[in-house]
Order: sequence, then structure tokens, then C-alpha cells
Amino acid sequence: MWFVLFIFVRQMNRIVEYLSDFWFLLFPKNCEACGRVLTRSEEVLCFDCLFELPRTYFCRELDNPVRQLFDGRMRVEKATALFSFQKGSKFRKLLHSLKYNHKPEIGVLLGKELGAEMLSSGNFSDIDYIIPVPLHPNREKKRGYNQSERIAAGISAVTGIPVLVGMLVRNDDTKTQTKMNKEERWQNVSGKFSLTDADRLKGCHVLLVDDVLTTGATTEACGSVLLMVDGLKLSIAVLARA
Repeated sequence: MWFVLFIFVRQMNRIVEYLSDFWFLLFPKNCEACGRVLTRSEEVLCFDCLFELPRTYFCRELDNPVRQLFDGRMRVEKATALFSFQKGSKFRKLLHSLKYNHKPEIGVLLGKELGAEMLSSGNFSDIDYIIPVPLHPNREKKRGYNQSERIAAGISAVTGIPVLVGMLVRNDDTKTQTKMNKEERWQNVSGKFSLTDADRLKGCHVLLVDDVLTTGATTEACGSVLLMVDGLKLSIAVLARA
């Protein structure tokens, strides 16, 4: 009886594997950066593009341009970016797809890459919570997800640090900042964020996560609200530094 069941299960597994291979041949997936057809062992990005990410390795050097950006603006313990955001780069297309082409899996994958670098550096082992920069509910509903939450989920999957979604909220639906200068970006986000349970964060070390860091206006607006909490320490992680 057990032998017959074993053979049946084995045959079913083979059928599932054959069907999966057939489906993959009919509907192959392409690399989100270069467009090449992915192999079965690749996910979202081909190995070549994953290797070619213009990585900063800021996790290893804490006195880096991301942390220095906030000197004199707010108190930041540690800060890092996975890679540099260069004009004309195929990774510009990658981040555009994450935000505007309904590709949340890009955020998760790159979040895992960022989390792996944070973990290997040993410099982010004292983080208590990850908090993603929030979208206004109207914009999140339109987009279908918050890209910063997807990045945070990827970091959490590797590091085991819990993500607090809904702790930091955006009160107003601000305009897109793509074509704004530094002053306009700050005016657009200043006073637009608040906390839902500040007491939970007392004495904690929080990692604020976003996709791209340009002038730092949004990050500073969020960080300033977090730093109002007694004893809170703030660190920052983004996918790319523009």
C-alpha cells in the first residue's frame, strides 16, 4: 500500500514538473533590466544584471555620502544605499518599473540584496524595527502597493528585522516630486507625516526605508517625526542614491 502511494506521489511530482517546464517554455519571463529571457534559476533579474548593479557598498563604510547628506539637518546613526542611480543606466528603467509598471517583485528582490549587504557588514545588527516611507492611501490604491513596503519586506526576509506597516502615515496626498528642486520638495512634504503609536518606538532603533534618495526631503520629513519619540535612534536605507 505504502509503495503504491509512493509511486503515485512520485509520478504526480513528475507531471507537475513537466507541466511547469511546458508553461515556462510557453510564457518565459524576461529580465526587468536588460530584457533577456530568464533561466529557471533566475528571478526578476538575470545573474549578469544582478552582478552589474552599480553597488555602493556603503553598508561597510558608515561615514558615506548618504549619511553625510543629513549632517546639520537631523541626527542619523547609520545610512546606506544599495546602488547609485545614474542617468541613462538600465537600472533607471528598473526603478521606474518598480514604481509605475506594477512590478512589486523588483522591490522585494532588491530589498533582499540590500538586506544581505546590511547583514554581511555587521553594522546594522542593532535595528529593532523597519519602517517604510508611506504613500497616501489614494496613491497606494492607484499603484496597487507601496514600493517602500516591498523593499522593506525584502530586507526583513533576509535580516529577520520586523517591519512596522501603518506606524508612520502620510496625511496629505502630495504631488509627485520628480521635477521639483530641493526647496520645492521640502515644501511639498513638510508636516505631511505622523505616527500612530509613538509609545511603541520609545528607546528603539528604527530603520527608515525608501526607494530613491535625491535631496533627502521626504526622508528628512519622515525622520523628523520619528525623532520626536523619546530615545529613538534613526538609521536610513534606500535602494539607490541619485
